Amino acid sequence: MEERKTHIIDAQGKTLGRLATKIAILLQGKHKPNFRPERDMGDFVIVKNLDKIRFPSKKDLKKKYFFHSGYIGHWREITLKDLFKKNPEKVLKMAVYGMLPKNRLRKRMIKRLKVEK
Repeated sequence: MEERKTHIIDAQGKTLGRLATKIAILLQGKHKPNFRPERDMGDFVIVKNLDKIRFPSKKDLKKKYFFHSGYIGHWREITLKDLFKKNPEKVLKMAVYGMLPKNRLRKRMIKRLKVEK
């Protein structure tokens, strides 16, 4: 088995979506020559300076996230700007999580993503 490497990414000045695609590729292991989609062979990723990330045009005001508690009428929505102020790590993890393959390996892959403050 190949040993996992650790990639440190500086998020300063990068956009959310482009950063998330790079992270998703590293977590899956697609950058390796012996990549196989059914194997969990990705690397660890550490992201620094997440609070200095930028959003294209007015996406931080237009994009909304929706949550439901399971109770009738408990449908909540929050803008990207408000969620980023509250928890920037959650914004990045949600973006990367949506780009990972929808299978059993997805939860294992997202655990290898760490954010430094």
